[in-house]
Amino acid sequence: MTDKKAEDTFTLTNDQTGDSWKLPVAKGTLGPDVIDIRKLYSEAGVFTLDPAFTATGSCKSRITFIDGDEGILMHRGYDIKELAAESNYLEVCYLLLYGELPSKKEMEEFRHNITYHTMVHEQVHKFFTGFRRDAHPMAIMCGIVGALSAFYHDSLDIWDEKQREISAHRLIAKIPTLAAMTMKYSLGQPFVYPRNDLGYAENFLHMCFSVPAEEYKVSPVLADAMDKILILHADHEQNASTSTVRIAGSSQANPFACIASGITSLWGPAHGGANQAVLEMLEQIGSKDRIPEFLERAKDKDDPFRLMGFGHRVYKNYDPRAAVLKKNCDEVLEELGVENEPLLEIARELEKIALEDDYFVQRKLFPNVDFYSGIILKAMGFPSSMFTVLFAVARTVGWVSQWKEMMEETALKIGRPRQLYIGEGPRDYIPMEKRKS
Repeated sequence: MTDKKAEDTFTLTNDQTGDSWKLPVAKGTLGPDVIDIRKLYSEAGVFTLDPAFTATGSCKSRITFIDGDEGILMHRGYDIKELAAESNYLEVCYLLLYGELPSKKEMEEFRHNITYHTMVHEQVHKFFTGFRRDAHPMAIMCGIVGALSAFYHDSLDIWDEKQREISAHRLIAKIPTLAAMTMKYSLGQPFVYPRNDLGYAENFLHMCFSVPAEEYKVSPVLADAMDKILILHADHEQNASTSTVRIAGSSQANPFACIASGITSLWGPAHGGANQAVLEMLEQIGSKDRIPEFLERAKDKDDPFRLMGFGHRVYKNYDPRAAVLKKNCDEVLEELGVENEPLLEIARELEKIALEDDYFVQRKLFPNVDFYSGIILKAMGFPSSMFTVLFAVARTVGWVSQWKEMMEETALKIGRPRQLYIGEGPRDYIPMEKRKS
């Protein structure tokens, strides 16, 4: 390998043979440098081993930057706290998709495109009847979203820039509609069609909670809280579901299939199911007087109980999204006048005690975004089974943006991780009659 500067290389030496190889170092705008190992196998005959890819950069991206040590999350260079305070979800969608904040005219056009794509083909309604009413909403979403490619043939050419854009707009617009339909189906209520006179978050709440029997007015406080939840979950760099979307996209699969693959990955409790796990933990605690007992269990390494919604595997300090959502959590509870709700009372008391406990403070196990989003969604009236679906609604724009960025690369290569094989070596086949009983 050639290098431009000596300081821009790492030298790898085989201590057995003395052979060495210079590996180029790539420098990003922010974050740690990256050792380029793409030619390592062809030149040195070895792979690297990195289970879960926690020390491996899988791609180059301009979309999202995270510094877990400093508690920083930025989209296209804009701090998440500033975006949550000053922007709105659709504007953040535009920013993620196109790289810059829109002008007034661009925003109006984008808002129009999304708004007028929110309806789904009427035949889609029939898909729901094939599911049991008690099917998990994520199971329904996996099937329905993957099936969208059967309806929108005019935007499946992944090499056509305009068709990619149309697919992106359709996904951002239709996923909330499908999510709301999924909730209504599970409740045995009629589907509610989208309204073009409502904003993105307002329309989603309208489709989820309105019924034909009476007028439903969307609370501005709840709409704002939902908008904030969507912003805060819009993208989070190369997490499990985003990586899944990129791997699926690298095979040249259509965009609807790629996003469906992201939904399946998000379904796991270690990923998108975290806020649902918070509610399940609160149910397990059961009452405020049992909180000290469970806090002691959380401190015991030999006890399988874990305090869900506290700390974060990426953020080693404070989750920057949690600070934003805590304020909205207080506003939602006040707006709804929530009193005598056992789970929410447990949550508030747990938050108070944990923030004052030296064990959690020293280890920086602060409430994260999942803790507050779980409380908010519970207070709004969403079933806990819908929590991961709402995550998918928010994250769709991140998945689409990452997929779009990957498809715009000059040379698209299919993802193909390697392995360290530790199975049996070559051996001869033994006929059945000669095998030992």
